[in-house]
Amino acid sequence: MGDYVWFHDVSWHATYAIYFFVIGICAGLAFLSYGSWVTPELRPLRVKAAVVSFVLLGVGGLLLIADLSQPLRFLNILNPAYLNFSSPLAWGALNIVAFGIASVLYLLALRRGDEGRGKLLAAITALLALGLPIYTGYDLTVHQSRPVWNTPVIPVLFVAMAIASGSAVGALLAGGHEGAQRVLRQYLMWSCGAVGVMLISILGTTSYGGSAQELTFLILTTGTMGLIFVGAGIVAGTAAPIALLLAPFGRQQVGIALAALLVLLGGAALRYALLMGPQQLQTLY
Repeated sequence: MGDYVWFHDVSWHATYAIYFFVIGICAGLAFLSYGSWVTPELRPLRVKAAVVSFVLLGVGGLLLIADLSQPLRFLNILNPAYLNFSSPLAWGALNIVAFGIASVLYLLALRRGDEGRGKLLAAITALLALGLPIYTGYDLTVHQSRPVWNTPVIPVLFVAMAIASGSAVGALLAGGHEGAQRVLRQYLMWSCGAVGVMLISILGTTSYGGSAQELTFLILTTGTMGLIFVGAGIVAGTAAPIALLLAPFGRQQVGIALAALLVLLGGAALRYALLMGPQQLQTLY
């Protein structure tokens, strides 16, 4: 009785929530940079989105390396013979490296003004960027005994949140470009709507699950975690931006910028709650 049990601790710490947030924005901006080749209104964001995306990839990589007990082990991802290809972490590591290489080549093509190669590299970069939120979602989904995580909707949710977060940063970068703001307003509304639908489905299935799922539902919807998940994530960061963008004020630059800030707040809160909330149960039992 009262003995210290060493495994009553969370396995994934808050650093990963920050990483999920950063890498989601990174992927979303890569989508926008590619979108500038097919949607002329987004042309002012082409270079800005690509540069910020690459910078955030570096930030995300540093967060992962810093979290390792032996940071130099990150070199193992450069050795395919070392990787366990049955793990989504291995595929994620390769995806990050490939995305980084493609991003550098894309930026070089933009610098040279090579539009033919630039469009092709933009498509490749965006395709690899799609793998970033998907693999982070699968990192959670493969934990079959963990409520909330063990659902195939999580990777799709992370993609939707990446589009929302990337569009939010894009709206802030677009400044006074009215055409880009109009397009990004639509992206924000529809991506937030998709995020909201998936969150409702997760909450519904969790609240009517077994005892572990019901306890996880209580953790996510009450107390401090409830304020983060429901208050900041769902209400302030998902529902409020949609309502704001549907109002006349939401068609103006200031309104779109305010909605974008709320989306970023909500994106950070949702990633933190989805990562940390389901793990709290193991600290209690």
